[in-house]
Amino acid sequence: RGRDRGRRTRRAPLRARLRRDWPLLLMVAPAALLLLVFHYLPTLGNVVAFQDYNPYAGDTPLAAFTSSPWIGFGQFEALFGDPAFWDALRNTLAITAFQLVFYFPLPVVLAIVLHNILSPKLRGFVQTVVYLPHFFSWVLVVTFFVQMFGGAGLLAQEMRDVGLEPWNIMSNPDTFILLVTAETVWKDVGWGTIVFLAALSMIDQHLYEASAVDGAGRWRRLWHVTLPGLRPVIVLLLILRLGDALSVGFEQFMLQRDAVGRQAAEVLDTFVYFNSITTGNYGYGAAAGLFKAMVGLVLILAANRFAHALGERGVYSRS
Repeated sequence: RGRDRGRRTRRAPLRARLRRDWPLLLMVAPAALLLLVFHYLPTLGNVVAFQDYNPYAGDTPLAAFTSSPWIGFGQFEALFGDPAFWDALRNTLAITAFQLVFYFPLPVVLAIVLHNILSPKLRGFVQTVVYLPHFFSWVLVVTFFVQMFGGAGLLAQEMRDVGLEPWNIMSNPDTFILLVTAETVWKDVGWGTIVFLAALSMIDQHLYEASAVDGAGRWRRLWHVTLPGLRPVIVLLLILRLGDALSVGFEQFMLQRDAVGRQAAEVLDTFVYFNSITTGNYGYGAAAGLFKAMVGLVLILAANRFAHALGERGVYSRS
C-alpha cells in the first residue's frame, strides 16, 4: 500500500501530462474519433435485439427506438430455434477451423521464405506479386477463379481437349470449403506476411551468428531462433483471429451462394442479410450480431488466458 501511495503521489498531474503529450494526443485524435463514430456509437443500436423494432414507429430514429415494444429475449429464442441459424453457424465454424489449420500458418512460412531471399530485387519482385491480389475486390477474385476453374473455364477446356471429363470445382458443395480457402490464400496470404516480416526484422542477428558458431545448421536456427522470435506475434494474431472466428466474410460467400447452394455457402453474415436486412426484421439480425460479438469476446478472453499460461503477453496483460 505504501508503494502504491508513493506512485500516486509521484504521478504528474493531468494538466501537466496533457501539456506534455498534446502532440501525441492530437495525432491519435482522428483514429479515436473514427472508432467513436463508427464503432462505439453504433454499439448502442444493439438495444434493438431486445425489441420488436419498427423503424417507422416514430418520426425520428430516436422515436423509433422509444416507440418499439420490448420483448426481452424473444429475438434470441427465435434465433436459437431456427434450424437455418444452426446450419449457418456450423458452416462458419467449419470454415474458420479449416482456415485456421491450413491458411493461418502460410503467411508465417511465406515471410520466412521472403526473409531468406538474399537478392533485394528478387525479394521486391516476389513481394509485389504476392501482395497484389490483396487489392483486388472479391468480385474480381471470384471472377478469376470462375474463368480458370469454372465449367467453361480454362482448365475445363483443356481437359475436354484431351478427352477428359472436367472437374466440378466452382459448383460442388462438397469441396466448397477447399475453394473458399484457396481463394482466401491467393488473395490475402501475401498481405498477411507484412507483420511477420516486421517481426523477423526485429530478431537480433547476433543470435543467428552465435548459433552458427555453435554449429547449428539452417533448420536448427529456424527452430531455436526464428520461431521463438515470431512466437509472440503468432500468439497475438491467433488470439485476434479467434475473436473474429464467426466472421468469415460476406462478399465472397454471397457471390457463390447460388452456385453451390445455401446448405454449403450460408454463413452467419449471409444469414443475417437474408433473414434480417432483406425482410426488415432488424431486431433478429441484431440478436445474431450480438451473439457473434459475445462468442468472440469469450474466445478472446479464453485464448488470452491460455497465452498467459504459456508465458506470452497476449492481447493484454494485467501487469
